[in-house]
Amino acid sequence: MYAALLDMDGVLADTEGLICEATIGMFQELYGVRMRESDFLQYVGTGAIRYVEGPAADYGIAIDTEAAIARRHENFVALLTSGRDIAFPGVRELLCNLRDDARWKMALATSTPIDTARVTLRAARIELGWFDAVMHGGLVTRKKPDPEIFLSASAACRVPATHCVVVEDAVTGVAAGKAALMKVLAVTNTFTREQLAGADECVPTLQGITPDRLERLLQA
Repeated sequence: MYAALLDMDGVLADTEGLICEATIGMFQELYGVRMRESDFLQYVGTGAIRYVEGPAADYGIAIDTEAAIARRHENFVALLTSGRDIAFPGVRELLCNLRDDARWKMALATSTPIDTARVTLRAARIELGWFDAVMHGGLVTRKKPDPEIFLSASAACRVPATHCVVVEDAVTGVAAGKAALMKVLAVTNTFTREQLAGADECVPTLQGITPDRLERLLQA
């Protein structure tokens, strides 16, 4: 038995730009500070708390983290409910193929809180029930690049780490997958191939990725 452990933002759903826009709006609305997209890049994949606290510290701003995350969430949901399909190409096909393959289990492994994850997946036309296990930011104490979330997902699927493939788009996610001693497939939706060089394989899109190809990566 194998397991595919999939990050959500930047892998399944094209949300990184929306998250950044929602956070920039929050800082403007609550603190009167106009930030840039580049201010957030190093915090992609580290969880909501680090994503708002990191840039705030960089700018020397004292923030109410709980209020900041709540406003960011409001902004993000407003952007998500525009009705557009935010799934990346090939994502739903890959998920369906994994579900139909008896050799594979699937786990969602996202640093995002579960309420936000539900809204995001709904906008991507992905059902939470498709996954055999769901690990989210509220279930782990240590964020990526710590391997906790992937090790917990592996345990929830009852599949050993050596039989797991992590699918990630972020540098911190790749590092977390490798720290868990798992194979990592990186997709260049957010970072460049050079930045994701720590992955076992790097692809420009999940379109055309099949369970058999993931199995070959595990056996490489």
